This record gives sequence, structure tokens and C-alpha cells, in this order.
Amino acid sequence: MHSSPTPPTSRLSRLLRLTVGALALLAAGTGVAPAAAAPGPAPADNDWAASAYRGGIDVVSGSDPDQQTLDGTVFDDKNKNSKQDVNESGVRGVTVSNGRDVVTTDSHGRYQLPVFDNMTVFVTQPRGYQVPVDEDNVAQFFYNHLPEGSPDLKFGGIQPTGALPDKVNFPLVKSQLTQSPEQHCAFGADVQTYNQEEVEFARNGVFTDLAGRIDYAGCGALFIGDIVGDDLSLFEQTRELTGMLNGPARFLPGNHDLDFDALDGEHEFDTYRSQFGPEYYSYDAGKAHVVALSNIEYPTTIPAKKSNYTYSLGERQLEWLRADIAKVPKDRVIVLAGHSPLLEFFYSDSHTMKQLEEVYGILEGREVVSLGGHTHMAENLREGDLMAGWRDEVGDAGLPFTHLTVPAVSGHWYGGRVLGEGYPTAVQRDGTPPGVLTLDIKNTEVKERFTIRGGDETQQMALGLNTPAYRTWYAEHVTKPRGTAPALENPLQVSREELADHTWLTTNFWMGSTGSTVKVTLDGGDTTEAVRTQQMQGETPLIGAEWSDPTAIQEQFVHGGGLADRSMHLWRLELPADLAVGKHTAEVTATDVHGREFTETLTFDVVE
Repeated sequence: MHSSPTPPTSRLSRLLRLTVGALALLAAGTGVAPAAAAPGPAPADNDWAASAYRGGIDVVSGSDPDQQTLDGTVFDDKNKNSKQDVNESGVRGVTVSNGRDVVTTDSHGRYQLPVFDNMTVFVTQPRGYQVPVDEDNVAQFFYNHLPEGSPDLKFGGIQPTGALPDKVNFPLVKSQLTQSPEQHCAFGADVQTYNQEEVEFARNGVFTDLAGRIDYAGCGALFIGDIVGDDLSLFEQTRELTGMLNGPARFLPGNHDLDFDALDGEHEFDTYRSQFGPEYYSYDAGKAHVVALSNIEYPTTIPAKKSNYTYSLGERQLEWLRADIAKVPKDRVIVLAGHSPLLEFFYSDSHTMKQLEEVYGILEGREVVSLGGHTHMAENLREGDLMAGWRDEVGDAGLPFTHLTVPAVSGHWYGGRVLGEGYPTAVQRDGTPPGVLTLDIKNTEVKERFTIRGGDETQQMALGLNTPAYRTWYAEHVTKPRGTAPALENPLQVSREELADHTWLTTNFWMGSTGSTVKVTLDGGDTTEAVRTQQMQGETPLIGAEWSDPTAIQEQFVHGGGLADRSMHLWRLELPADLAVGKHTAEVTATDVHGREFTETLTFDVVE
């Protein structure tokens, strides 16, 4: 007989958590291609709360006599009750995995998988269907199998699941939202809340922004690691936040989501898995195949320490990735997401995933975009880009496809001035404000879109002046604790003498990249193209006051934060030494690699 479907979190319990959270803040501060469904009716008025498919997986009770094989059905849940009724047929060609083996369902939607202890079985959502979500909008597409449960872990891990059930069935419903060739996939990195106060910062900031959007209901939002800051009890508050969304929420783990008291890598993410599902998996929306990876390996030494992690997939995950990608039709774009970027500019000589060469080999010949978080900054690395520290991994040809580093939801760990909107400035170490990155996908064409927290897509840059006075002030305070420097006097004023000693108008074009341009029109005169500080042609990073973002540094030195002393998305224009005394206006137009233009103005004074 059927047991009750795996229950979604009740709306009442979520409301109770909201109340408790508010009180706490007051108190403390190549197989068969997946079948594509025919488009269903569009939701009325794009009302996600009313139209979302709420439910869970269908676990059929009773001990399976064959404890070495798990079987079940992926089915079309027409009445949305999360149980396969007699009139509900299976869905053929859907991928199901145990995290190692990858199979596709037969003509009746049936699958079989070999069993091993401590596995998570999951379905890859096919195009034209959606998996259910619970009352917190967390996607429900998995079953954890750990008969004896986790070892004794501080945050609980996975409770004993007992013997293998008779069947595990995965419900789907037909969806026009995921059938559409146009998708908008939202990505949030490093929510990383350490306490209830920071939960409220996240709520007032990025999650309020996402609550005001309806464009990601198909592809959903994927939070790419460091969901919390070591205290895994805050996963409940994370669910509270995703309850604000207008689309499915999915997750992958980061180095601050670990069960640090796990004695080995088999149980490093058990508590995460109990709340959010498999460490790695995939799903389809439109012609995008999204792959969520778990690229934090812990521990690397025994006894383990918090810092003993590295950037690695492990052989089992690599085996799964090969098999998963092999099932994906060649006319799809692969969106590969992990907590740590595959590689990056800022830490170009150190932060590289161990199996980079193998991953590139698996993806060879495919249309690919990769995303990572972890570093609390923004990077838009394009095909052919090269840094000196990458040569051993990528050779002289440079990157094989676009690599994006997603700005953090927390920015620079919720630091800096607290603004009237109820969140801190938190300017990141490359000068980028907190925000969310969205991939706008039409068929297989991908355009990245950065939305700063509390803002809109028109805000894409910060302008400033890098003057001799600024560089002197920088040198005086760069070695002192952040947040202790006095404000730089007259940051938008420059003397005639300083103009003769190199003064640059700076443009930090946050998602700027190779292929972008920045042009400046001074006082309505001729237009001049600014120069990018990093050409991404095999050089090392340029670091220091001369290469810094003066607008970001002034916020960081005075109010706290990182150190925006280098950037792969900074442009400079040296101001003419013969500028007349008086007020001047610079109109700056930044054009991204996709041809979109953004314009800002800066007014400054020249004095004797």
C-alpha cells in the first residue's frame, strides 16, 4: 500500500518560524531523450502562490524483497496529489540517478537502480514538466537512503531511513513554464547568514527583490553554496526566506554548509541533504540543462579542521557527471554551477578545481556556461581569456567557455554601514555591491544579467576619480583595520598639479568583460574610449592603489569591508592635464559583450 507522500513543510510551521525569527531578532539582534510535454495552460496572472505544484515524492510503504535494487515510476501527476493513481501514466525517457549510476525510464516511466548505503536517489526534471515544491518552495525530487542514519552529528544529519521501501515514485506535472524556449534562471551565491540579524538583512535585501519578480518561475532560483555560516540550524530560516520566492528554490552546498564533526567525506553534508536534497544533481528548463555540483571536499586531513577542505568533485561525482552529460541532447546548453568557481581571476594562482581538465573533457563540444560563488565578488570570464596562473590548466588558448563568478547575496559578509532599507552596504572585495545574477536564456543563447540588491538592471557601474591625493590616502590606511580610516577629503576634486601627475576617471563595470567597451564624453566634447586595466591576455593581476576602485575603497576603509585593490572589470581614462579650473561633467557609456548600453555621469571639480 502507499504511505503518505513525503510531506511538504506546512504553511503554518513556516509562519511559526517567521514569528520566532522576528522575536529572536528583537531579543538578540545518450539514452532515450526525455519526453517533452505539450504546453499546459498558463498560470492566471503569473500567480505563483496559487499555481505552484505543491507536494512531495511518492514513497510506497513496505520492505522491498530485493534490497539491492530500487525501483519506481516517474509519473504525470494529473490531479497533483503526489500519488500515482490508476489513471496516471508514467513518463518515458526521464533520467533518474543514485548519484553514481544514471538510467532513463522505460515506456511506462519505470526505472531500476542499484542500491548502496548513504545514497540519494533523484530525478532530473525534464523539459515541459515541473517537480513538486514544498510550502517553502524547495524543490522535491529526491529520496535519501541511509538505513542506520547519520553518525552522531551536532546538527542532526539524516535520521534512519530503515530498509529500502517497496518503491519510490517521482511525480511530475506538465508545465508551460519549463517547456518555453525562453528561461530566466536566477542564481544567488553565499547567503551565508551567521545569526538572525543577518537573516533579516538577507530578507530585507535580495529576498525582497526576488519576491518582487515573476520571471524565474520556470527555471527557478539556485543558491550555489554557503547557504549559512557554519550554524546549520539556520537552514530553517533559509527555508523561511525561500518561502518568499515566486518560483522553485534549489541549492548546492558550500564549505560553510558542512557537518564539521563528520569523521569522513561520506557524511560531510548529511544535514544539508536532510533539508535540501542531493549534493549534486541536474534539471532541465527550456533548452537549458542545469547541473548543480558539489565541489567542496572535506576533510582532507585526519583529524579534520574547518579549513581542511579543497576544491574537488571526487571520482563518484565525476562518474555521475560523465553519465549525466551523455544523456543530454547536443542541442542543449549546459549550465554548470558549483560553489567554488572552476577557476578565477582574483585568485588566479590558487583557486582552481582539481578535476578541471576532466570536466573540460566531459564538456568538450558542448555549449557551456559555468557559474561559481565562494569569493564574494563578480567575474565575467569569456572564452579565450587567459591569466598567467591558468596556463598549466588551460594552455595558451585560454578558457574554452564563459566562466561567471556570482556576486554574493551577503556581499562582504553583511559588513559596512547599515542603510535605511535594512541591510548593510557590504561592498565586495572587487567593488561590486551584493545582488543576484540571472541567466536569460533563449533556446541556447545565454545572456547574464546582474541585479544589484535594492536596485534594477540599469545600475551596472560605479564611477570615481583616482587622484594623487587618493593614492596617498590609500597608502596611509591600507595596512590599518578596515573601518578605521577618516574619510578622504574632497574625493571628486583634483588640482591642476594633480592632473599633471596622473589622475584617472575610473569605471567599475561590475559585469564587464572581454568584448565590453567603456566610452567617456567629457563636457559634451569628443568621445574617448577608456582602457581596461586587465587585458586578460596571460598577464598576472595588477594590484595596488593605481589599479584599485577608489569609490569602493573609500567605503571599505571608512566603514569596513574588503580591499578592492584589483579587478578584471575596471576601466580608466586619464584626464587631460590642461583641464580648465571649474566644474566638469563626464558622461560614461559602458557597453557589455551582448551590446547592451548603460550610461552614468560624474561631476567633478578642478581647482588651482
